[in-house]
Amino acid sequence: MIAHIRGKLIAKRPGQAVVEAGGIGYDIAITVPTFSELPTVGNEVALHVHTHVREDAIALFGFLRASEKQLFEKLISVSGIGPKLAITVLSGMAAEAMVGALRSNDVAQLTKIPGIGKKTAERMVLELRDKLEAFAVSPAAAPVSAVEQDVISALENLGYQRAIAEKAVAAANGADAPSFDELFRKALAQARK
Repeated sequence: MIAHIRGKLIAKRPGQAVVEAGGIGYDIAITVPTFSELPTVGNEVALHVHTHVREDAIALFGFLRASEKQLFEKLISVSGIGPKLAITVLSGMAAEAMVGALRSNDVAQLTKIPGIGKKTAERMVLELRDKLEAFAVSPAAAPVSAVEQDVISALENLGYQRAIAEKAVAAANGADAPSFDELFRKALAQARK
């Protein structure tokens, strides 16, 4: 099965990349964080790939980082979470924040991800919290303030994916504690980049 692919990026859009390797174009499902870090079309790219085989289809799921692929594989081991939902989950929350939420039994944080209800979040915590020893949680995954959370929510309401909103707020946040309006304007400018 395909575990890694390196080739020319011939198309990309949120949720999908097409990589040409050996004269064959591979259609690969990707997360929003992977999409935002892909090079421009025409450049070379290398993706860690999970090949998912069903009786009616073979699907490829690609990640720029091996740790994101490993977290994806942990997610699809949870009862009720298939590969498409796992991609949505990894697009809806930064991997470090998800690992932190799973380890701390933060069901409320997990239910903010589109497609994840309370029961699924509880099952994720139950089945994964003791299987994440290989994943380090960076200090950047620290809890956000109420103002930052409000700005993230406002960006999500405008249609931005949660991971992009969190990244924009982190980039816009300075040393001082800005007001909602100031932080929102800066984060919106970051998200539009």
